[in-house]
Amino acid sequence: MTRTHEKVRYTPKGEPYTPISAAQGVEDALKVLEGRWKLIILFHLFGGKVLRFSDLERAIPAISQKMLIQQLRQMEADGVVRRTVYQQVPPKVEYRLTKWGQALCPALDGLLKWAELRERMSEKTERPSSRDLKEAGTRS
Repeated sequence: MTRTHEKVRYTPKGEPYTPISAAQGVEDALKVLEGRWKLIILFHLFGGKVLRFSDLERAIPAISQKMLIQQLRQMEADGVVRRTVYQQVPPKVEYRLTKWGQALCPALDGLLKWAELRERMSEKTERPSSRDLKEAGTRS
């Protein structure tokens, strides 16, 4: 695979992953997403949505203004979010996901299906059905 972002290091094309390189790659990817509010912000911006800062504040009422600013700045520095400032009075700032940020959607969808599979497995207390495994995108 080719490198998609300097914070996420993939092995060069043609080289297989080793347990160490795979773990390091996942750890680097998770560092980009760590933070209590980043995933919530991501889900509000998925689907090509463009939101103003005040829209995000209203959409996530439990987050403080300071924390929202910090999380958005980190996501912008990591290349996940694009910030657009319009020079007008009052100031207007919009946020949207970059292409790389939008590419997280299928990965997070897979993670959500994996979490749902755990709930179903704990309810049944037995092996998951082949349908459950297929929906989660895993092999039996």
